[in-house]
Amino acid sequence: MNEQRGHLVREAAAGSIAEEMGIAAGDRLLQVNGTDIEDIFDYQYLIQDDYIEVLVAKPDGEEWLLEIEKDPEEDLGIVFENGLMDDYRHCHNKCIFCFIDQMPPGMRDTLYFKDDDSRLSFLQGNYVTLTNMSEHDVDRIIKYHLSPINISFQTMNPELRCRMLNNRFAGDSLKKVDRLMEAGITMNGQIVLCKGINDGAELEFSIRELMKYLPKLESVSVVPVGLTKYREGLYPLEPFGKEDARKVLETIHGYQRECMAKYGTHFIHASDEWYLLAEEELPEAERYDGYLQLENGVGMLRLLMEEFEEAFREAEKVFWGSSESWGGPRVVSLATGMLAYPCIKAMMERLEKRFPGLTVLVYAIRNDFFGESITVSGLLTGQDIRDQLQGRPLGECLLLPQNLLRSGEDVFLDDLCVGDLEKALQVPINIVKSSGRNLIEAVLGRKIGKEESL
Repeated sequence: MNEQRGHLVREAAAGSIAEEMGIAAGDRLLQVNGTDIEDIFDYQYLIQDDYIEVLVAKPDGEEWLLEIEKDPEEDLGIVFENGLMDDYRHCHNKCIFCFIDQMPPGMRDTLYFKDDDSRLSFLQGNYVTLTNMSEHDVDRIIKYHLSPINISFQTMNPELRCRMLNNRFAGDSLKKVDRLMEAGITMNGQIVLCKGINDGAELEFSIRELMKYLPKLESVSVVPVGLTKYREGLYPLEPFGKEDARKVLETIHGYQRECMAKYGTHFIHASDEWYLLAEEELPEAERYDGYLQLENGVGMLRLLMEEFEEAFREAEKVFWGSSESWGGPRVVSLATGMLAYPCIKAMMERLEKRFPGLTVLVYAIRNDFFGESITVSGLLTGQDIRDQLQGRPLGECLLLPQNLLRSGEDVFLDDLCVGDLEKALQVPINIVKSSGRNLIEAVLGRKIGKEESL
């Protein structure tokens, strides 16, 4: 809670109820329906009615009591200075696989903050271990029926979970899942797999135990532990190899078949990394059950391929083959992580073949910053892109995926700005949203179906 009473408003969204009612930056929300607001849980719950009374303090101290009629569940459009409307909860675990413990020194302070906040699970899809969730938090989740809640299980073996999280309460905290299920709270789960620790028979045990929570536990993802080069003094963990990945996939596929037969869902999912590491084909779109685990890298490449295919067919109809029909010739470059490179490269080759005069220079960026074993594009830094692309042909612009940047900003993980990279490489940079259609439009430099260029 802020030292001053209430919660500071950063802005009222354009066209929102809040703007219409005169709520503005600098105001403080004091109460909804006569109730003080502890945090975002209270706020989201209390604004659901079709008639509410909102007490706001203006910067000069004047208080306004606003009577608001609206559609049920319609948001007010208030953006708060603190998205949680409370202090962020720090994680007190010492997980053997924690990525933040593997960060190099000298980066911005916010990158070293370990959150384990159930409110971020509801708001942003973050995963929580349950060990830092109080019974009061559980009570409020149930009272407000907030879902989905995303849970980092790692293992369902209580003793092993205590060792993996370095928290003697980690095993007991799994009992909170029972309370959430009994209350009808929708959940998703993840398992960060560590070689020789929670894989093999332990993984099978965890999957079987987690199946007991169906259907309220909608999905569980299995992702390989990320290991950077900054692991001195940390628990000795080994990377998975090709044969290891194939064994993991064999286990997951077996339980997918069982779950589909019994429950009509595949339930347990492998992240894309497993398929690429095992050199196996990605599953078809139907096996991802609606892509419930995209943020964990489950189905991201398949979804991109599906979107690309749909947009490619549409582009074929609009642009009939000559370079003049789509505005070519055109040379652009595209940088991505080692993991997605083969997939992206194949897509660009199809575009080049179909659209005469198009050249796409695709570059796989090696992660020197964290170490070569980190292959996802979302953990690439501006300096690695800069160092590996300097002096190379880049065409008229360089395309980079949006997941390289901090949300809503033009800053890379290492604090290098897009403008800094443009100056270093002497080329305009186009940040591409994560969809197949956006990718094709960025490469062609044109909106599909429209004459004007981007």
